[in-house]
Amino acid sequence: MLSSLTTRRAAQALLLLGLLACAACHTTGVAVGEAEPTVVPDGPARDDEPADVAPADASLEEAEVPLAVAESEQPEAPATPSGLTEVLVEGRRQRQDEIRDLVTEAQALLRDARLDYVFTGKGRREVLRGRPVAFALWSEVRKDWTIAHIEIPRPPVRWRPGGRPMRFIVRTPGVQARHVKGTGAERLMFAFSRNGEPLKVYGRKFPVFDNALLRKKRWRAVAATAKPIVYLPFTDDTLDPGFVDGGREYLSATARKASDELRKAGVPSSAFPGELLADVIPIEVVTTLAVIEQTDDADFREKGNGALDEVLSQYGLKRQEAYRYSVSSAAALGPMQFTNRRGNGTYALVVRRCARAGIDPDFERGATNLLNAMKAAICLLDIELSQMQADIRLAYRENPAVLGIFPVAAYNGGPRNVAKLYRALRSMRVQPGELRRAGEQAPGKAVPCPCVWKEDAAGIRPVTIPRYNNENRWYVEKYQSTLGVFEPAESPES
Repeated sequence: MLSSLTTRRAAQALLLLGLLACAACHTTGVAVGEAEPTVVPDGPARDDEPADVAPADASLEEAEVPLAVAESEQPEAPATPSGLTEVLVEGRRQRQDEIRDLVTEAQALLRDARLDYVFTGKGRREVLRGRPVAFALWSEVRKDWTIAHIEIPRPPVRWRPGGRPMRFIVRTPGVQARHVKGTGAERLMFAFSRNGEPLKVYGRKFPVFDNALLRKKRWRAVAATAKPIVYLPFTDDTLDPGFVDGGREYLSATARKASDELRKAGVPSSAFPGELLADVIPIEVVTTLAVIEQTDDADFREKGNGALDEVLSQYGLKRQEAYRYSVSSAAALGPMQFTNRRGNGTYALVVRRCARAGIDPDFERGATNLLNAMKAAICLLDIELSQMQADIRLAYRENPAVLGIFPVAAYNGGPRNVAKLYRALRSMRVQPGELRRAGEQAPGKAVPCPCVWKEDAAGIRPVTIPRYNNENRWYVEKYQSTLGVFEPAESPES
């Protein structure tokens, strides 16, 4: 157990990176054989058992973070967007300050926390048993810290809420743990308690492995070269309305800057020749994408806008660090979830097609930088629009935010999803020009969603989207719901 730091303000002053900067540590330890006596809630972590069934929502699965991402540094904390502090009431500012202080303390403690690796077997049969992870836990009753050590399976298991529990080992005596969600660097989270008291999580230390060494099964080298990162996935302990507001403000400010940079560079639109790219893709479409790319379908179905608030809160608390460690099972990376398989994927395509945009050609660095990734997303949305049929593009020019469902559908799954969505709308007798922003369903007349909103002689009403691709249908639903979170983008200055 660790005593509380002398003062939270003093701890905060010691941290040069400010809020939640990526911390690379050199305190990795290696242990041989079995660890100290353990608590094993769900049985031993074994590599020889069959994997769990893959979740229906692929975004719940997490892959290894590229070592280059873990090694990259974010030396400067982002400035608070202008006007943000004025819109928050005093009580909320104080609550946010308290959370930031606790997170800062947790970071300082975790930087010195040792991660011990356990090997089993001998000679050529020796393997790295699992992945050690450390959590900084705060007791409101005792006003002190505990660093809890958990060992999770390696390689990452497939897991979904309500499915088979993930096996893990608690390596800190007296602490009880329950797996909440996630398996990887971005989302792995546990709930902790001690003697019946819930302990609050304000930090986590997670080792990132070298994928090349993993493939070669060089386990000793994997442990020796692991890059521990100090990072805080979402937890209810840090959810605050002020951070939600701050996330909305931060995303809007970053998207506006991305659009302004594209305008200054004079980047032309592929979809609408003669126009600037910055005039074609509204800021609110880009900010919406940054939220829905990180919102799990299962969470959205269960919590609705509450799931969106959780994502916005992450952006408000962590700013430029938010979702930089987000890696899907399809190797989609960063806040905007770009892929670049074998260096010749979607990201490389955007770099080539939008040469004047100045998009960072380095995939790992560019995809994890929100400003750069937003510029790349704007370019990709425009490229997708350029391939669509005339009536969609015509309706889009009249109502780009709402008709954004088409380029967004393509962003999620390519041109085939656009064709399927278009056919679905035709079967619903909905013309592209009739689509409107989502509203509130009338009591007693609700229709099942996912749905789109159509304007006709009877007014604006929802129409259920028939099944064509379940993931994309819910992606469209999330887009429409999130669109209302952001105010319509202001007209950019010439």
